[in-house]
Formats: sequence, structure tokens, C-alpha cells
Amino acid sequence: MFPTKQDEVAASGSELIGGPIGRRALLATTRLTPVRVIALVTIGMFALGMVQKAPCYNGAWFVGASSQYTHACYSDIPHLYQGRGFADGLVPYFDRLPDNVGMEYLEYPVLTGLFMQVAAWLTPDGGSIQHQEKFYWMVNAGMLMVCAVVIAVCVARIHRRRPWDALLVALAPAFALTATINWDLFAVALTAMAMLMWSRERPFAAGILIGLAAAAKLYPALLLGPLLVLCWRAGRWRAFWMTATSALGAWLVVNVPVMVSHDEAGFHIREGWAKFYTFSQERGVDFGSFWLILSQRMDDPLSTDTVNTLATALMLLCCLGVAALGLTAPRRPRFAQLAFLVVAAFVLTNKVYSPQYVLWLIPLAALARPRWRDFLIWQACEVAYFLGIWMYLAFTTSGDAHKGLPTEGYQLVIAVHLLGTLYLCAVVVRDILMPERDVVRRTGEDDPSGGVLDGASDAFVLGPAAHPPRRAVQDGSGTYVTWGTASDGSL
Repeated sequence: MFPTKQDEVAASGSELIGGPIGRRALLATTRLTPVRVIALVTIGMFALGMVQKAPCYNGAWFVGASSQYTHACYSDIPHLYQGRGFADGLVPYFDRLPDNVGMEYLEYPVLTGLFMQVAAWLTPDGGSIQHQEKFYWMVNAGMLMVCAVVIAVCVARIHRRRPWDALLVALAPAFALTATINWDLFAVALTAMAMLMWSRERPFAAGILIGLAAAAKLYPALLLGPLLVLCWRAGRWRAFWMTATSALGAWLVVNVPVMVSHDEAGFHIREGWAKFYTFSQERGVDFGSFWLILSQRMDDPLSTDTVNTLATALMLLCCLGVAALGLTAPRRPRFAQLAFLVVAAFVLTNKVYSPQYVLWLIPLAALARPRWRDFLIWQACEVAYFLGIWMYLAFTTSGDAHKGLPTEGYQLVIAVHLLGTLYLCAVVVRDILMPERDVVRRTGEDDPSGGVLDGASDAFVLGPAAHPPRRAVQDGSGTYVTWGTASDGSL
């Protein structure tokens, strides 16, 4: 299946390179398979993202605070090389950081800390600290490029009949712009591998990878929620429990050696390991969230504890809504659709939205709604936010010069980001409620990312979907068919 044959936006865009693919094109492209093309495109776009960071690599990280913002090339990576003790050979989670750092221990999950440490080991000691920081960023960029390729290839292999959908990931502007801001791509790559294993009906391997991903970033654990709902509806409990228990086991294997400390007083939780969780709880309202808009516009802003409570309550309500949608939809939703909605709910309700968080959603969006028009609308909103946050930081760090975006302008780009994500959520929900509009299912597929759920019949359904039309018969994909016409409106 080629995007220029199925998507009008892709067909129009292809005019720049000669138009839609012809019927004889396969004869000339037998060696250049879709997966290889996607991998090459991903590397090319990643390299363009590195070029976009060139002003900072050539000095803007060090000549002044506002310069790295006006060039929109900021990255946490070089700053944390010295700021988190890697330059001094300190061991993450075990060695306390100097008092002038403002952070007692590394505030990242264990596997991300290991990723950072491996990059530090590969960074030469010679030269000035600035030279080492630049080399550290370059080493991390190389490792993150491998993660980017893994993500795109996994997306291509999940929907085996639609590998070209992975071009949405490879060509996503926000993917290239945010890939080297932080270490999120590592967790995203593990998550993509987990979804690939689930799609190949390997729940044990999928669970291990989800557990490892959650040990690198907390959000991948949210995928267990959609799996619970969908396995409940399909009655596939064995696959779910195998995934959930293996995920917990993998997470414990990675974390327990760092988490538990023993001394004369007995066993206790290591303070360095817990720093990620306590920091997440204690940090106040921060960039990118609607909570920041509220706090900047309120005379008496909400306390951190209140925001934590309200954000948690909102997230739980969203999860209940997604669960209800999964159990009452006229046809069982695809795994990627519910996964996207749950992670998007976390992004929308969280008290902070760093620009690289868009990386969490891009592979899920490509699988949930593989349509270029909707994807590009959302990406335009995310690029606007990417530029807006750096211009706002330039404004706040430029002193009396006030170069950049003022507070009101930054609040506007936050709203643009929120509305763009909500728009994509809305079209995914529409596809769930109106399965005949789902571009994946139009081709006769049920749930390519569903693994054991693909083609499974329903065992537990709520609402009108639990009472199919009289004389209706359920086919192998969970769709009710009456007189040769499916209840979802498709033939």
C-alpha cells in the first residue's frame, strides 16, 4: 500500500518529486524496500535536526543564556554533563552532587541514567570542559539517532500492510527539532519495540520491553491501561497478565539494585533512586501546561499540592473516559488508538510540557491516525510551540532588552499546542465511534497493532454495542454482520 495511492495530501505533496508512484515502479525499487527507505529518511531528517542545533554547538550554549534560545537550539544534554557530575566521574544515584548544582542527585529514571553514563564513558576527558560538553552532546546524538531509526522501523513493521505510514514518523518536523533536547527517544524506542512485540503476539517480550521503557521514562507504563481494557473486551486475559507481570518483573530487575540500600540500620530506599519521583511530585507548575496559564493569570495561584491533586483527578477521569470508550464503541478500538488517547491525556493534564514530550506521541499518532492532513495540522501546532517556548525564554533572560515573546504570546502558543493535540484526539475518537472512517480498517484490516486482539471476537461489551441488531452474526474481527452488511457501515 502506497501513501500516494490512499492519501490525497501525500499524492499532492509527491508532485515535488514527480507525482504518485506508477504501476511499474516496483520493478525499479525491489532492492530499496519500504523499511530501508524509511530508515534512510529518518537518518536524513535526524541529521537536519542536528544541523539546526549547529549555532549552539558552535558556541551559543556557552556565550550567553539568551543566545541558545534565540537560535532555538537549546539542549539539556551538554549542560547536564557537568551539572549532574558526569564530568567529575560521579556515579548517578550513589554520589551526591555538589551543593552549587541545586539538585542532590540525578533526577532521571535508572535506565536513562545508564544511557547518560554510557555516553559519558564514551566522551574523551581531554580539552576544555566546553569541548567535552560538545563532544558529549555529539555522542548522545549518535546514540539517539539509533533510537530514532529503531522507532521508525518498528512503526513500519507493526502495520505490515501499511509500512509507509512510518514516513509520518520519519518526516515529522517536531521529531527532528526535539530529538536531541533530552533523552526521551531512548524510552520511545523501547516502547515502539514493545508495541512491535505485542503486534507479533509475543506478550511476554512486550511486557519486558514495557518494563524497561518504564525504567527509562514513566509514561510507557500507561500502555498497560489500554491493554487491560481491550483484553477485557476480547477476553484475552492470559496475554494481558503475561504482559503486565513481565513488565513489573523487568522494571524491578532494573530498579531494585539501585533502589534498595543496606546498612547497619537495615534495608531502606536509596535517596538517589527516589529523586526522580520526589522531584516530579515537588516541582511546581512549569512550562507548556494549561496550569501555567492559570497560575500566571490568577492573583492567588494554586499550590503545588493542589495542582498535583487536580491533575491526578483529571488524568483518572480521562482514563475512565478512554476505558468507557473502549468497552462501549461499536467495534473494539485498535490498540494504537487507545494508547494514543491515554498518553495524550497525560500530556494534556500534566503540570509541565517540555517540547520533547511530543516524541512520546508521534509514533502513536502515526499508528492511530495515519492521515497526512491531520498529522501535519498537529505538527504545525507543535512546531509553533517549539519556537514559542524558546522565544519566551529569550524574553525572560534578555533583561531590559526584552527580546523574544512576552508572557501573553507564550500563553497563546501553549493554547495552540493544547488545541492541536485535542484536535488529533478528536479525530481518533471519531474513528473509534465511526469505524467506517478509520483508514486502517478501510483496507480490510482489524487491528494490525493488536497482536492476539487482531480478529478476536468480543467477550464483554457495554452499551448499545452489547445488543447487536436482530439476526446479526459476529464475524471473526468482532464486527456484526447482517444480510451481508456490517454494523459499522462498511461492506
